Amino acid sequence: MIKGISILRPAGSATAYDRLASFFSALGFEPGRDWEEAASRGSSFLAPVGNVEFIDGQMPHAAEIAVEVTSIDAAHQAATAWFRGEGIDPALRLSPVAETHWKARIFTVEPEPGHSFSFWAWIDPLKGKPLAVDGDLSAEGMKFAIVVARWNAVITERLLEGALDALLRSGARRADIRIVRVPGAWEIPAAARTLAGLGSQDGAPLGEGHVDAIITLGCLLRGETAHYEAIYNEVARGIGQSQQETGIPHSFGVLTCETLEQALNRAGIKAGNKGFEAATAAIEMVSLRRKLLEGGTA
Repeated sequence: MIKGISILRPAGSATAYDRLASFFSALGFEPGRDWEEAASRGSSFLAPVGNVEFIDGQMPHAAEIAVEVTSIDAAHQAATAWFRGEGIDPALRLSPVAETHWKARIFTVEPEPGHSFSFWAWIDPLKGKPLAVDGDLSAEGMKFAIVVARWNAVITERLLEGALDALLRSGARRADIRIVRVPGAWEIPAAARTLAGLGSQDGAPLGEGHVDAIITLGCLLRGETAHYEAIYNEVARGIGQSQQETGIPHSFGVLTCETLEQALNRAGIKAGNKGFEAATAAIEMVSLRRKLLEGGTA
């Protein structure tokens, strides 16, 4: 019978409404179905699980609305970046991450005066079971190179826009993103290998011009000959070989499509933007690589 639960909060003003919507978007909430009527409007955000909890005894030190996250540090970094983007000192409205008596880590944030939210994560989410190591989606402090083919530019420029959008949304600085253009997909592996060679292997200090990850973007459309298969196989092999030889993550955003319509759909028309997805994968792999090299698990 029960389908879902919604928490309704009056924003107080149009400015507060827009700022709260911006904050929740920046923290990675999935947008729900917004609504607008003559006298009011609503901006909805979704979470995989909703709970109503009744407490008997000591209340947790949390705001009335508490949001569980998988990575408390990544959430705190995203909140910090949002405040800085708004020109607000994060220390004024964002608490440090602290441990609780109920074996969790938590912080409280007030994106708009009068609207406080707590974000928390279990210290041991699997209760002693082996915990997988995974990467975070914060690009702050990371350096990227994007190798993009000029051939089929109507597609590759859309992929480039998607990749830049993902990196900048995730906290990367524009100055830390290097764009390298090559004639076509065939030339992508050579450029990627040169860029990756500016770094070093095995976790040793990286050189002045290093990048943490390389995002490869291109588009191959099938023609009437076997030319398509020959190029695709070598491009995929070359990018993979560069990654294996250098240890620098390479994300694969080279489209291989039957028609121009299929390529357009994968460049943001219908099926998402594969450039955005490639950049997101690159961010996660840089984070994961750093954790593995440090011997960490979280």
